[in-house]
Amino acid sequence: MPSYLQVENISKSYGTKVLFEHISFNINEGDKIALIAPNGTGKTSLLSILAGKDSSDRGGDIKFLKNIVIAFLEQETVLDPGKTIMEQVIAGIAPGAVQRDAWDLETEVKQILTSLGLSDFSCRCASLSGGEAKRVAIASVLASNADFVILDEPTNHLDLDAIEYLEDYLSKSRRTLFMVTHDRYFLDRVCNTILELDGGNLYTYKGNYQYYLEKRQERLAVASALNEKYRNIYRRELEWMRSTPCARTGKARYRENAFYDLQEKAAPIRETKQLAINLGSARLGRKIVNCRGVGFSYGERPIVRDFTYNFAQGEKIGIVGANGIGKSTFLNLLTGALQPDCGTIDRGETVRFGYYRQEGMSFKESQTVLEAVQEIAETVRDATGAQISVTTFLQQFLFPVEMFNTRISRLSGGEKRRLYLLTVLMQRPNVLLLDEPANDLDIVTLNVLENYLKEYDGSVILVSHDRFFLDKIVDHLFVFTGEGHVKDFVGSYSEYREFMKERRRAAEKAARAEKAPAAPRTKPAPASDKKKLSWKEQREKEKIEAELPILEARKAALETELSSGTLDIAALTAKSREIEQIIADIDAKELRWLELSE
Repeated sequence: MPSYLQVENISKSYGTKVLFEHISFNINEGDKIALIAPNGTGKTSLLSILAGKDSSDRGGDIKFLKNIVIAFLEQETVLDPGKTIMEQVIAGIAPGAVQRDAWDLETEVKQILTSLGLSDFSCRCASLSGGEAKRVAIASVLASNADFVILDEPTNHLDLDAIEYLEDYLSKSRRTLFMVTHDRYFLDRVCNTILELDGGNLYTYKGNYQYYLEKRQERLAVASALNEKYRNIYRRELEWMRSTPCARTGKARYRENAFYDLQEKAAPIRETKQLAINLGSARLGRKIVNCRGVGFSYGERPIVRDFTYNFAQGEKIGIVGANGIGKSTFLNLLTGALQPDCGTIDRGETVRFGYYRQEGMSFKESQTVLEAVQEIAETVRDATGAQISVTTFLQQFLFPVEMFNTRISRLSGGEKRRLYLLTVLMQRPNVLLLDEPANDLDIVTLNVLENYLKEYDGSVILVSHDRFFLDKIVDHLFVFTGEGHVKDFVGSYSEYREFMKERRRAAEKAARAEKAPAAPRTKPAPASDKKKLSWKEQREKEKIEAELPILEARKAALETELSSGTLDIAALTAKSREIEQIIADIDAKELRWLELSE
């Protein structure tokens, strides 16, 4: 395989803070590489240097294979508010990309946008949400047909359907990829190589995320054993140095030089500090939040319709659904930041909410890290009830003493997120509402947060697009399906997706069976432990079972037409909108079928 990129001896610092120094690596055609490193160690800076948006300090060399096309998805999406979605995607296509005629290009862009859940191609970018803007930027990268694609947190702000589409697209693509991502399922299913930046050194693991975890532990164990060996030899040689006269023979001088070389090897291994969350929660009574017939709408658009549920102590609920469907609004209703249009929300007297908002905290950028925390409290209580100073607490959250006087404006996005998480948890809430907590947090921090939440004795209500995070934490899901409907699914996110796939496979099988001659069927006896459906409900269930195969067949036909390349622009637009509506109808009917089947 030809080498697409050779990086030699590059470095980056900001003031006195060294991000990385003298690192080198090579990327070959077809590699799909993920870079893993803690927040604040320069991941985004490294990607920007490779993409030509920034430069290395003190020289270094970056060589790309001649004539390859490079596309860069930046972490922060900046669009022209006056452009339509279609205009923005085409304007954002990487320079030098493979040229196609206007019709072919527009057709391909529309197919990508539709797959990402954007069907109104004439919509102005000024009206887009953060997740929609990210999908527009992704469409530009995919439509570029670039040879080498650089991705900085590609899954941030995407809903789960868009993530799974992008994951499937990139895993099948032959393009060479270099990315930073904290999404471990995405990383595991797309990448074949991991680069780890640790303590200024770069380590390569030829495998996926699970392979990396295993081999990293082996590397650390070997390094620790080797260091201990050198330390034992060093102690012996130190005694010799102290006992031997200063006048030395040639042989002794050689041994003395070897001693100084050994001294470096025997230096204590720099400990990789890890986030420590050792906090308890305030006492929580039996009543948490009781909802009765809650309804809320924005204008004519229902967000929640007739929602009834009593939240219980210690339960951990995941909330999933498309971007813009109302998940964050739902959290604001629970806390009282918004009032329902109808119904009641009754909160327990002992409830102390900790609300980690998706948009983050409005820190004063001129404040230092220590000042921002001291504004909330001078001390906090740990899980045993003992008081600890906020300076100790900051260090447990990986803010060393030398960072206490760092202005917040100089923190990386991930460091600001970690500081925000600290300010939420230090108030010892007993009901945690977490809205996209995985955005911008590094993998090490996510692992520690997951372990904390698993043992957390309060209640957790979690909105997240991070499937690994959801699978590890939640007991059941609230699935927002649109039009204000919320379905309670008992199980993990992966179990929910597998259930939905099984339903679609069953529907496709039924559609095929409809075309074959009908065979006599014996109606199964109803299960004795199931509630018998009313006549009306049974008719509704039978109607859904008849409609699903038709919808699936129409969806398959539309997919074939959309990928045929024979449609004109008007037909392509109409069919793109039709397939989007059909997919929504299928999801809604499948969930209703599940309710009736239960």
